Amino acid sequence: MSEHIENPIDLRGRTAVVVGGTSGLGKTIALGMAAAGANVVVTGRRANLIDEVATQIEAKGRKTIRMASDAGSRESLDALRDEVVKQLGGVDILLNAAGQTFRKPTVDVAEADWDRIMNINLTGTLRACQSFHAPLKASGRGRVINIASLSSFVSLNEVAAYAASKAAVLSLTKSLAIEWAKDDICVNAIAPGVFPTELNASLLNGTERGREFLLRTPMKRFGRPEELVGAALLLASDAASFITGQAIAVDGGFLCSGVNS
Repeated sequence: MSEHIENPIDLRGRTAVVVGGTSGLGKTIALGMAAAGANVVVTGRRANLIDEVATQIEAKGRKTIRMASDAGSRESLDALRDEVVKQLGGVDILLNAAGQTFRKPTVDVAEADWDRIMNINLTGTLRACQSFHAPLKASGRGRVINIASLSSFVSLNEVAAYAASKAAVLSLTKSLAIEWAKDDICVNAIAPGVFPTELNASLLNGTERGREFLLRTPMKRFGRPEELVGAALLLASDAASFITGQAIAVDGGFLCSGVNS
């Protein structure tokens, strides 16, 4: 008779906050965490989208709260943190999924556009990590999961601001992993490969760029959002208790690819 082994990625009894969880990859991961047992709070600036995802979370039998928040405002994130702690008792998992991109030759990128991307993708991640540090530390098993990118590792043409921000997100992930290990907080990142979303679909579908991505991806297809859930559940769970400062690429083999034909 085999020994019973408990599910190491069971998230029952934990609370996750997903910044940027009202659409795209963040929404899919948020719903995946709810399916794994976590109470999940998604946030963004649009109350109607928060309500839509919150309803789906509640349909899975989990608790949530409905509160809009702006990743560009520390005060807004602090107010969200306080409400989550008040209503749900604490925070165990923070997923930073808010982000923006645009494509333009770097020589023509205005400083205002550069600053906007940095403020959302990089500084927004920093704000959320700083804001939620205390409840994550109090958890005793805090988890931070940042959404990095292929462009954290390799250059992509004419998206320098996005690439620089995502390279910095990976660097920030490593820095916080070192600093927060003493607080029993594991800080890791997921680097998605090519996943068409509202954010980037116009750059991929039916374009030369999209065809080149497929050529360079050994699995010869784009990713499906639900294929990110497994990595997120691993990093959010007790199974990742000795994993910190790492980035898991979920990319169909893109980053290890050489000649594919």
